[in-house]
Amino acid sequence: MASLDQIIDDFAFLDDWEDRYRYVIELGKALPELAEEKRTSENKVMGCASQVWLVTHTSGDPENPIMSFEGDSDAHIVRGLVAIVLATYSGKPASEIAALDAFEIFSKIGLVENLSSQRSNGLRSMVKRIREEAKIRAAA
Repeated sequence: MASLDQIIDDFAFLDDWEDRYRYVIELGKALPELAEEKRTSENKVMGCASQVWLVTHTSGDPENPIMSFEGDSDAHIVRGLVAIVLATYSGKPASEIAALDAFEIFSKIGLVENLSSQRSNGLRSMVKRIREEAKIRAAA
């Protein structure tokens, strides 16, 4: 899976939205498949027009655990957005995730302005869920 730095660099080379759109789809194709048993209502992200599932894992210090995520979607472009969200947040401590607004990064790379309002809302729902989980875990 591509790192966030790699994704940002790649977006910088892509001038038009069509190329960026194709790149987001390619990121989604590279995302590991989520096991069927993890596609539960508990893991489903509400507020997304497409079906999106997020699974949270924690390790290390219980007071500020390292969080990592698995995710998937039934839509190609959304699957790519899931890959970008996971690259943004996975592998960081809960306190850092809670404080990190991915939309600043997404705006910087020109991702948000060309998304439909439904996709943008779905992206916000994913980010909100991850940050809320991080806040709970950082405060535990």
